[in-house]
Amino acid sequence: MRIPVKTSQGAYDIVLERGALKKAGTYLSLQRRVLIVTDTGVPPAYAERVASACKSPVILTIPQGERSKQMETYTLLLETLVKNDFTRTDCVVAVGGGVVGDLAGFAASTYMRGIDFYNIPTTVLSQVDSSIGGKTAIDFMGLKNIVGAFYPPKRVLIDPDTLATLPARQIANGLAESVKMALTSDAELFTLFETGDLREAAVLDTVIARSLAIKKQVVEQDEHESGLRKILNFGHTLAHALESVHGMDTYYHGECVAIGMVPMCAPAVRERLLPVLERLQLPTQLAGDAEALIAACRHDKKMTDEDITVVYVPEIGQYALHAIPFTALETRIREVLDK
Repeated sequence: MRIPVKTSQGAYDIVLERGALKKAGTYLSLQRRVLIVTDTGVPPAYAERVASACKSPVILTIPQGERSKQMETYTLLLETLVKNDFTRTDCVVAVGGGVVGDLAGFAASTYMRGIDFYNIPTTVLSQVDSSIGGKTAIDFMGLKNIVGAFYPPKRVLIDPDTLATLPARQIANGLAESVKMALTSDAELFTLFETGDLREAAVLDTVIARSLAIKKQVVEQDEHESGLRKILNFGHTLAHALESVHGMDTYYHGECVAIGMVPMCAPAVRERLLPVLERLQLPTQLAGDAEALIAACRHDKKMTDEDITVVYVPEIGQYALHAIPFTALETRIREVLDK
């Protein structure tokens, strides 16, 4: 399956196909110098498979985790490009999750004012979410994604077979973002989460494809986050606060989103959402009180004076953007989460 994506900087395809990694040399232009960026959490065979299709490959393996998305690692990528005589006609390929994609894409966007970039996401989260939209970034001075650029890849290669090596928790982590998109935009997809067996390849492939279709539609209409793209922040106000307070070592991003969606739904929606999250073994509530989280929510970029803009789901498949008093958000968090 090919999913075309249009951007102001040109169009690119997302290729969604089991076994696509083995065809990297067919789908990507690799007969040149290629910097393949991967991390220690990705099976080495994935990067090596891409390298076998390249004319002149260089594999750079960075430590797994958000801590690698820093200026020091970005500098390492640039040094590797310079030391190996990369030119404007060469390219960078990311093989891994969102951290690798963000970092490699940003390096490609800035080296010699931009060289070709390909993304091969190998986690559910990166396949359904971060691989589409053209956002690249690194963290700086403790601030997540504060330095970055909109820089779409030349092509995205999604091979669901690469998910076979992921632990169950990581798969659920990525599916939380698909649940998010289903709640705001695709009632039929949400029903699939209620009734389908996600262990079946065909069901998982359908979830990935429909999630990509939703995000494609959103980013094409709002490439630079000026309006519609805000719906992708559903559940993220509380999620970002959770990440800030507890750090990435306690909760994965998708787990934070799962918790963050709960207070932003109408009661009838919540009744259907909770069983889906439990079925995926995603958390639905916090341990302890919510005081630190409420304080962290005040630093959300959608705050204006004492109001905050939130994405609310009144019915499955529908959404509304509401500017509400911060006290109203605080009440929702306490009522639904504070046990």
